[in-house]
Amino acid sequence: MRSFGKPAIVLAIVSIFTLMPAYVSAQTASTAGHRVAVIDVAYIFKTHPGIRAEVATVEQDLKSFDATLKTKQTDLKAAAEQLKTFKVGSAEYSAQEQQVALMESKLRIDMASKRRQLAETEAQIYFQNYKRITDGVKFMANHYKINLVLRYNSDQMDLEKPDTVIRGVMKNIVYHDEDLDMTKAIMQYLTQAMEKQATAQDTGVQRN
Repeated sequence: MRSFGKPAIVLAIVSIFTLMPAYVSAQTASTAGHRVAVIDVAYIFKTHPGIRAEVATVEQDLKSFDATLKTKQTDLKAAAEQLKTFKVGSAEYSAQEQQVALMESKLRIDMASKRRQLAETEAQIYFQNYKRITDGVKFMANHYKINLVLRYNSDQMDLEKPDTVIRGVMKNIVYHDEDLDMTKAIMQYLTQAMEKQATAQDTGVQRN
């Protein structure tokens, strides 16, 4: 099995993105047989600054909507209370009743629409970044002639958190050499891909 340690993986990234530190060097070793690597995709999604920033934007949008929603709910409640002040069957009561119904209907539609929008935005974030991750894995695998890249979970078991113990026991990979882990290298690859896209978008805006 070929050892391609983290420095070697990072060097491979430089061949595409030239912003990596100059001191990075490669390890060279080759043996016969299949080559395997591992990656913690969940860790990348949980900790990568770029992904977290994108998710935070969605969360902030949700908070802003919640504030607006509370205001609309307050207005609806006030309109419903005002309805009680009119005589049932009167013109004022009918008009107010219709107003309350319209407000309630619009509120439900707005809530459903916003939930759908946020779900689609979040899905796009995960889809786009997973695509970037797999692109990076494919590049690394081709560069190092890796035959198989396995997904694993690096979370440690905590006896005070039973769910972590269950997940730990169910891990598919019991042990792996640290040099086989390309997680951090792919995170750097992802950062470079994001920066490259951002630069391209900024350039496009300036040209327009």
